[in-house]
Amino acid sequence: MLVKLAWNGMKSKRKDYIVLLTGLVMAIAIFYMFQTLALNKGFTSDYAMINSMQLIFNVGSVLLAAVTFFYILYTNTFLLSLRQKEYGVFMLLGAKKRYIKNLMFVENMLIGIIALIIGVAVGIGLSALVARLIMGQMNVSLDGYQSFYTPSMLVTFGFFLFLFFVTSIWNHVRLSKIEVLDLVNADAKADKTVMKEKANIITIIAGIISLMIGYVSLIFMEQLREIGVFSSAIMTTLGTYLIFSSFIPMIVKCLKYNRKWNEKGIQSFTFSQLMFRVHSLKKLLATVAMLIALGAGAISGGLAFKNNGEITVDRTMVYDTTIHTPSAEEENIIDKIPFIEESEYRYKADGEFDYFLKEDLEDQRPLINTEMVRESTEVKRLEAALPDEKDSLRDVQDKARNGSFEMEHEWSLFLNTLQDTYTNQPLIVSQNVYEDIESEEQTVFVGKTDDFMAYTDQWAALDEIKQEQMDTETAEESYGVTSKYAMYKSYDTVATGTVFMGFFLGVAFLAMMASCLMFKVLSGANQDISRYEMLRKIGVKKKLLERSVYKELFLVFLFPAILGVTHVLIGMNMFSFIIYEPYYRIWVSIALFILIYALYYLLTVKMYKEMVLPDKDV
Repeated sequence: MLVKLAWNGMKSKRKDYIVLLTGLVMAIAIFYMFQTLALNKGFTSDYAMINSMQLIFNVGSVLLAAVTFFYILYTNTFLLSLRQKEYGVFMLLGAKKRYIKNLMFVENMLIGIIALIIGVAVGIGLSALVARLIMGQMNVSLDGYQSFYTPSMLVTFGFFLFLFFVTSIWNHVRLSKIEVLDLVNADAKADKTVMKEKANIITIIAGIISLMIGYVSLIFMEQLREIGVFSSAIMTTLGTYLIFSSFIPMIVKCLKYNRKWNEKGIQSFTFSQLMFRVHSLKKLLATVAMLIALGAGAISGGLAFKNNGEITVDRTMVYDTTIHTPSAEEENIIDKIPFIEESEYRYKADGEFDYFLKEDLEDQRPLINTEMVRESTEVKRLEAALPDEKDSLRDVQDKARNGSFEMEHEWSLFLNTLQDTYTNQPLIVSQNVYEDIESEEQTVFVGKTDDFMAYTDQWAALDEIKQEQMDTETAEESYGVTSKYAMYKSYDTVATGTVFMGFFLGVAFLAMMASCLMFKVLSGANQDISRYEMLRKIGVKKKLLERSVYKELFLVFLFPAILGVTHVLIGMNMFSFIIYEPYYRIWVSIALFILIYALYYLLTVKMYKEMVLPDKDV
């Protein structure tokens, strides 16, 4: 009987429940997707690159779980507001409060289970899609990966059933504390808009100062480090809440008392509605602004981190490839790459030293990074003087052993990049000394293209050949190749996981943020119905009232959007000391936010109009 009543109650508010279900399904689907990549150990253990990403998706799961918990807690409050008057009428007609609480509990669990089933189904499809995208980026086979993964499904069901149970109990307790008359008259409560001028001015000043401290901490994060992390998080959050509790209401009040704007059409009514709205929503609007910053920031951070890999390897290693005594197969690949800079140096090795021929280095002066400071790093021709040794081979070796062999630091850095092994000390010797070394002569080829990323297939093929040579020489699996491409792939593996985590976490944050704002606006719509009815009865046209709704809700959505985007634009600077271009394609995250936000704004307007301006003749 309870299930039937709960189902009928949900059907009567199906439009509201569909919107609620959409947000829950998205959260569940993304959470399940993260679990398939975090728990699928049978697959990840076979791929070191994928295994290194497990931590990223575990962290993402924890963040998503935390946000989802508060999202579900809030949406359940919305559910209670939808039915509270109906519950009050049931109690007046004789229904016991215990029965009503049980009915509400069943409703909450029922919508939770429906959302779980749909969410996991969507999550399975999403997992298959995302896995293909990630594995395609890393050229890894999908063998062993399961988008339909039982452990991930069990974790998802267990976690969300627990959340639905806890939030249902929370609503159960809240309902116990509400009197019957308060439930029946819930729509008739007036909003409080009392503003004490002196206290408000103090709050505005405190909010501006807090925001400035937070922004300064973000801008100078490299200098402040740990202090900056804590001060930026605390002061930016505090400033946001203070601004929305004082400064935004003051702006609305100024709009209301501007005669030029206020007396035009029915804008007096619009601004009055907005004054009530911002006072009841000020805490939520501040939360929305912070979630916008987190959501758009997560997407921007992922894209910037991904882009950072290519820049990092380019600034770390000037030459795109370094090959020792190229084989015929390697020569064939090299010949097909259009190098803009290439050189070949001769050297000999005796197990203690690598002897590089001075004449080769003089004739083919290499390119180097001038400084390892990210703002001023540039590539230039190495101009440092070469050692002018007149000594014999034995004297050169003795000087190297006692540390008196003189060689410019820049030459030492360059030669280290040429070495196949870092166990030998590099030395530069003249032709006479070089000829006295009784070792087989070897060569090392270095080449630089105009675009490292345009020839990734060739770099991968060269690394594969080198790895096979190393495995053959040691008769067992050896350490990986330490090439520029290997460095890039190692970085890119983690970056790829970060991009996808940032993207889906960002979308989840943005969707939950917008839906929370929508739920809050709609939950107060019942109190506005009488006001709109009154205006329609005195002859105000419906089109004018619809315009009023558009303007009012536009400003409600606009305030947190402005501050949230400002947080993102300033906040991305905090990554400047670990990411070369923190603002790389930031327009993507902002455009995605605007798209999601606009869709929720239009949906909110549509549903709000249907509630306060139903299609009927007055």
